[in-house]
Amino acid sequence: MCPHSSTPTSSAAGAGTTGASEPPAGTPETIMHEEHAQFDFSRSMSYGDYLRLDAILTAQQPLSTAHDEMLFIVQHQTSELWMKLMLHELRAAIGHIARDELPMAFKMLARVSKIMEQLVHAWDVLATMTPPEYSAMRPSLGNSSGFQSYQYRCIEFALGNKNRAMLRPHEHRADLLSQVQAAYEAPSLYDEALRLLARRGLPVPVSHVERDWTQPYAESEGVVQAWLAVYRSPEKHWDLYQLGEELTDLEDAFRLWRFRHVTTVERVIGFKRGTGGTGGVSYLRKMLDVVLFPEIWQLRTHL
Repeated sequence: MCPHSSTPTSSAAGAGTTGASEPPAGTPETIMHEEHAQFDFSRSMSYGDYLRLDAILTAQQPLSTAHDEMLFIVQHQTSELWMKLMLHELRAAIGHIARDELPMAFKMLARVSKIMEQLVHAWDVLATMTPPEYSAMRPSLGNSSGFQSYQYRCIEFALGNKNRAMLRPHEHRADLLSQVQAAYEAPSLYDEALRLLARRGLPVPVSHVERDWTQPYAESEGVVQAWLAVYRSPEKHWDLYQLGEELTDLEDAFRLWRFRHVTTVERVIGFKRGTGGTGGVSYLRKMLDVVLFPEIWQLRTHL
């Protein structure tokens, strides 16, 4: 028999057999098989598992039939999540400043300012709710109010706006009260910044280095002079100069957050009293006058 007329070789036959059970690499069949294997999360953690989405996405439980109550709930729940991150960053930044670790603190303070920008824009979404739409769901709120947010209160205390009366809304929960109390009794971000200036030899009054941290901050001409020394010689005190600007950015963002809150509330409920018993817009407008880092703003007039 002529060699050229022989049957296919065993190797070729074997290749054909292999190809029948397992498609060659790179074919659509092989790619789909590999992708299906990757989609099997029966023995590994999935995206939803990691983020605990079952708990998060079932936490929206409207108490009325009003369509817009879902917006109200999601708005405030997401704000609380951003505030959780804000507190995480603020507490760490305060610790770094206390240890003279400014580069790390700068990154965290910049992040806090960006979080506040997110919260400012969140009010744009809530502002799409009209007064009649809010009135339809308001009875379901009872006496609940953002005024009672323990995370917001911890943020205000960490930023130096101390007020003992603000502990009372949390007295019904010992676990929450302990967190708010700890923030109330601890040095604020600005307190630690001034202690740092003093450690660097700048003329911060002793009264502002060691004091009762639960008391509201009192402005000081001595502190103005200490910051002026930094701002008049930024090349000599570059990291302290940068700290001053990080604090300025943060308070600027905080003021915008507060202002957007006031305007949104006035747009939606006018001058009605707040659900938590506050004066509503009148109370929020008073908060606009609170200055967190007064000497940082005053020094600009003297430069």
